[in-house]
Amino acid sequence: MTNTVATQSTAVGKAAVPWPMLSALMGGTAAMRKAGKLFLQPWPKEDEDAYKARLQTSVLHNVFLKTVRVMAAKPFVQDAVITPPIPAELAEIEEDCDRQNSSLNEFFADRFIECLAFGLTGVLVDYSGNGGRTVEDDKKTGARPYFCAYPCQSILGWRVGDDGKLSQLRLLENITEHIGEFGEKEIQQVRVLQVGTWAIYRKNDKDEWVLHGDGATSLDCIPFVFFYGVKNGFGLGESPLLDLAYQNVEHWQSSSDQQSILHVARVPILFARGFGDSSIIIGAGMATKSDDEHAELKWVEHSGAAIAAGSESIAALEQRMKESGAELLVKRAGNTTATQVLSENEANRSTLENTIDEFESSAEQCVQLAAKWVGSSYVPEIEFFKDFAIGANDSDMATILEAKKEGVIAPDRVKKEMIRRNMIAPDSANDAMPTVPKSD
Repeated sequence: MTNTVATQSTAVGKAAVPWPMLSALMGGTAAMRKAGKLFLQPWPKEDEDAYKARLQTSVLHNVFLKTVRVMAAKPFVQDAVITPPIPAELAEIEEDCDRQNSSLNEFFADRFIECLAFGLTGVLVDYSGNGGRTVEDDKKTGARPYFCAYPCQSILGWRVGDDGKLSQLRLLENITEHIGEFGEKEIQQVRVLQVGTWAIYRKNDKDEWVLHGDGATSLDCIPFVFFYGVKNGFGLGESPLLDLAYQNVEHWQSSSDQQSILHVARVPILFARGFGDSSIIIGAGMATKSDDEHAELKWVEHSGAAIAAGSESIAALEQRMKESGAELLVKRAGNTTATQVLSENEANRSTLENTIDEFESSAEQCVQLAAKWVGSSYVPEIEFFKDFAIGANDSDMATILEAKKEGVIAPDRVKKEMIRRNMIAPDSANDAMPTVPKSD
């Protein structure tokens, strides 16, 4: 194989194996139909027309997409808390971080969807000016840092230096150039970033990748940040819902089979014996006769046993899909004490909480790189809402109340835990403390 600037690295190629499946699921029924035989194979001896008819009548029960959206929305029911507040020289990125009027919260919410769906995405923190002019010049021209999102499919490969940081990064881009007054042309190019430099490669008339443009940057690093679903290594991530994705494809295939057998079973077959070559007319007010004493005319219908078995199998698969999606919220608590339940640094956390923790770190790096572009030493701490995974069993509230009785925890902490569980309203701060019921 010929290696070019646009060739995926070996590590990316291995990580990319499930991406076509994940992309099709995120695209819904239309994308799954377009994928055709990739996820829905023809039956033995099924002709092409019959297969196309089956494919075009198959409908995806998209549990994967729904789960991604529901889970990805949870950390963003409230705006992220950023401390200390973003300084004045970076104020613009809070409400428009990508020069497309996306607030930080909106921008990161989209990245989190990609993390859950694909396990990996990236953000380039770029600068709209040349970085070498004065602050006043930048203010006049509107030059400032901004974020550029790169989906996992755009990340071709990278190299890491001895310091453990990026020394080279290759990104696939699709840009649109205007032609004349109304025309446009889509161009594919590869951006190569190295510390202090950038270069753009495009194909020439011979279909060869050649240098199209290059330049220098004022930073001492490559301003790119990886965001992960489940981190498998530097620049390598996996969707925490990968098992659900495979189950959803299985459901797509099984439901297509079920729909087809239902179609066949709904059309009974007329069986005739002893009528020779004579034509048989079927309809209201019609009669058919035969001189053969063994003549027989009847409808042959499907017993329905296979249909029932298929229906049960699909129902069981749908239940497994629900359980796979819910796994993100389950805390691996086991038998915990009151101190463990209330510990701010408890190890018993849900997969979604751990994913958000990693996501927070990446978000902080993005804002810090933006600050670096303008010469600021600002270091933010970003916290997204993650008080949603109470646990698989909320009976630990009894343990908490008992711990309060024994003086292990303070009354105000009990109130916080009850509010967290929606047992009391947030504005009930002055209400009387609950008492522990006495056992018989």
